[in-house]
Amino acid sequence: MATFDEIITLAQEYMHKDNLILIDKAYTFALEKYKDIPDRLSGEPYITHPLTVSKMIASMKLDVHTLIAGLLHRTLRGDQPLSTVAEISKLFGKDVAMIISGATKINEVQFKSRLDYKAENAKKMLLAMSKDIRVLLLKFADHLHDMKTVNCLEAERQREMAQDTMDLYAPLASRLGIDWIKREFEDLGFQYLHPREYANLSGKIETSLQEREEFVKQIKSVLIKELEKNDIKDAIILGRPKHLYSIYRKLVAQNIPVEKVYDKVAFRVILHSVSECYEVMGIVHSLWKPIASRFKDFIGTPKANMYQSLHTSVIGPHGDFMEIQIRTEEMDQIANDGIAAHWAYKEGSKSISQKDASLFHWLKQLVKGLQEVEDSKEFLETVKDELDHSEVYVLTPAGDVKELPIGSSPLDFAYAIHTEVGNHCIGAKIEGKIVPLKYQIKSGDVIEILTSKNQTPNGRWMSLVKTSRAKNRIRHWLKQEEQEEFLEKGREICERELRKNNLNLKKIIKTGHFKTLLKALSCNSLDDLMRHVGSGTLPIATIIDELEPPEVKEEKLKQAELDRQKKLEKTKKTIKKRNATSPFKVAGIDDMLVKVSNCCMPMPGDDVVGFITAGRGVTVHKSSCKNLLATDPHRHVDVEWNDWASGGQTTHKSKIQVIVHDRKGMLVSVCNVINGDDADILDVEAHTYQANSQAKIDLTLAVRDREHLSTILNQIRQMDGILEARRV
Repeated sequence: MATFDEIITLAQEYMHKDNLILIDKAYTFALEKYKDIPDRLSGEPYITHPLTVSKMIASMKLDVHTLIAGLLHRTLRGDQPLSTVAEISKLFGKDVAMIISGATKINEVQFKSRLDYKAENAKKMLLAMSKDIRVLLLKFADHLHDMKTVNCLEAERQREMAQDTMDLYAPLASRLGIDWIKREFEDLGFQYLHPREYANLSGKIETSLQEREEFVKQIKSVLIKELEKNDIKDAIILGRPKHLYSIYRKLVAQNIPVEKVYDKVAFRVILHSVSECYEVMGIVHSLWKPIASRFKDFIGTPKANMYQSLHTSVIGPHGDFMEIQIRTEEMDQIANDGIAAHWAYKEGSKSISQKDASLFHWLKQLVKGLQEVEDSKEFLETVKDELDHSEVYVLTPAGDVKELPIGSSPLDFAYAIHTEVGNHCIGAKIEGKIVPLKYQIKSGDVIEILTSKNQTPNGRWMSLVKTSRAKNRIRHWLKQEEQEEFLEKGREICERELRKNNLNLKKIIKTGHFKTLLKALSCNSLDDLMRHVGSGTLPIATIIDELEPPEVKEEKLKQAELDRQKKLEKTKKTIKKRNATSPFKVAGIDDMLVKVSNCCMPMPGDDVVGFITAGRGVTVHKSSCKNLLATDPHRHVDVEWNDWASGGQTTHKSKIQVIVHDRKGMLVSVCNVINGDDADILDVEAHTYQANSQAKIDLTLAVRDREHLSTILNQIRQMDGILEARRV
């Protein structure tokens, strides 16, 4: 649990005493604001969280404004914030208010789904941090402490926060070079997303602790002895276990057990100069056999986040892989703290350096590109792709280095140079050989882009590119092309249809009525109107209707009403004629179509109920019909049989089922009995069952009434070989 005294002790190491007074004032303000807030779910006082966040900020030696923002960052949160931007700005300055405001979440109530909420919060944070990176450094400290106490929450919320950590916070920390925060984020996310694997792996790593310590001691001893031989003094050699998530990724990627992960320990050699770094690399390779594919020189070609180091993997004394990193003290500080190691807002800094400006160019480009992505899912996937720490380093013919995600194509490289180069790219030359657009570029490729003025983007390009810049540029081009197609199509439709109605668009444009037309149709210009017609969002009939004189419109309305009345009368007559022969009387309803339900097939003598359907009149069911009982009772209506419905004046459908011994001629015998009783067979279906030597016969009959059907069933039941005969 962090204390205010610990924060002051850290701040005293690099801050002016006047700033310490301001921090004390902020602490007093925070105590007052947070005093009525309930304890955290962990049982700790609420003030514990702001104190812990501020201690992390002080440990990174950030300026007084960021530290105070850490103490007060929860005061603007929620529907009823504890303070206001104006109050904080007045008491502690605009910088503090801006940092807190940028780091404050958007109100969740505004969004329909968690996906939209997550996307909008990410947009807000990325936009704020592209203007002032202190917003992100505060968010990192805030989220890190939240993740360390997330065990108090429900399992679902734990997984949500862990997923956010892995999708956004850990990749951002990696991209900005803050290695220690990245490692903590990944291990915490791993713990709650894969708890079983985490517990299993951490247990196995813990049991090998003594063995690992002996291994580290042995390697350090060999290195120190060899460095002293070569007159390299005061080198710092560290051997630390890799964090759990990096080991887990290797297990999954290589599909191997933890016992087979040999490089569970990473060694780091910290020296005084760059020349010593390369000298020590040679010494390491003379001691142990290097693995050529695992050597990387990030000193000669730094990463975009200014990370510098030599990386090599060698086969160690026991045949195990060993990873060794070699760097200077300054490089080591930047490798651990990233942005925080050399950001302009350090205490005493006056302005942003050219080095820092270069570092954040990619961030501003990312935010600019993401502003065009509206779909929440697509936005989050684009952010995830852009923040992927895996990258390749390629060069222009002039020697400029471009950093791109693994899997990038020449199109990504072309758009990284300039939008116009990307739009007209037809391929690329690498080492004098022409490669197609689908080629995946590799680190070290020197790429010359080939262009043609006749080449333009197409929809297939979206599947070839990896970067958000390339995707957004292609999407923008395709959208413009689509709008041009809509414009051309809209003009053709308008000219053709207006001519049919004796209207002339050019004459209409010259009149004052045209502006009224645009306003009525919510269009900004003639081209806007044409695009709406071309895309189908504005029917041409609507335009023609707007252009017609009032007297013509009135005449058309009158005629339409007359036609409607005539159609209605005709329909009523048809229904009356049809219902005159209907066997039913429907209580309280005239002029409505009435028909018999096919599911239960009622006949005279059955109790019946009508069901009012949507647009298909009344359907009559048996009162015991399961389908009827499942419908809305408010749509039921009383129905009676007409007196003439039975007695031979009409016939009615009915289904029966007969179960018989499976013997030759049974079907014919049953049909003969039915025909002999003066009933028509409309449909027959028979199935045999070998297991019990039985057969089932389903028949649809036309009978006079229920009494007629009963006679038929009795006749069938008296036949030899009949097991059952019943109405369905």
